[in-house]
Amino acid sequence: AMLASPAMAGSTKLVTTWKNPKAVPVDRASQKVAVFVVAKEQTMRLGTEEAFAAEMRKQGLNCIAGNTVVPFEIATDKEKSKEMLKNAGLTMAIMVRVLGTDKNVYATQGDVVYSGAYYSSFNGYWEYSWPAAYMPAYLITDTIVSLETVIYSIDQDLPLWAGQSQTKNPKDIDQIVRDLRKSVGKELKKSGLIKK
Repeated sequence: AMLASPAMAGSTKLVTTWKNPKAVPVDRASQKVAVFVVAKEQTMRLGTEEAFAAEMRKQGLNCIAGNTVVPFEIATDKEKSKEMLKNAGLTMAIMVRVLGTDKNVYATQGDVVYSGAYYSSFNGYWEYSWPAAYMPAYLITDTIVSLETVIYSIDQDLPLWAGQSQTKNPKDIDQIVRDLRKSVGKELKKSGLIKK
């Protein structure tokens, strides 16, 4: 069952989170974790995985960028990837994947200011009509980027935690990951998955 758990970090909000009831708190000292940004373009992995890993290190996890273990060219080969993960001694993986983008269009409400009785003379109308000018409504479009983050125990081949986030009007992928890594780090501590 997914639990609604809003957690803000900049413009990124975790909209749902789930913790495996079988998951036990992670002993930071014994875990070796890698962050993987699942993407079709190598450039999306390079800086973003290291930035996410750096935040997880601040949370006390021994975390590295996934591209230092499994290169982009090998990532889609399951058997080679599994061998590389095992050779690197990884015990956990944080998987981040873009689910999609949506457009949210809404209109601002127009403003009308009403004045007193101003029709009786030109001067009266002139004086009162300018402040009463109609301010039309405007359409505003927000871009919403949805991501999922799933943390797996590699040894147990078991999901430990999952969350879905939304970022409103992101500047770039770096902003999304920067906001997300902070939200995820806080949520992992709050959920008790990472020992304090």
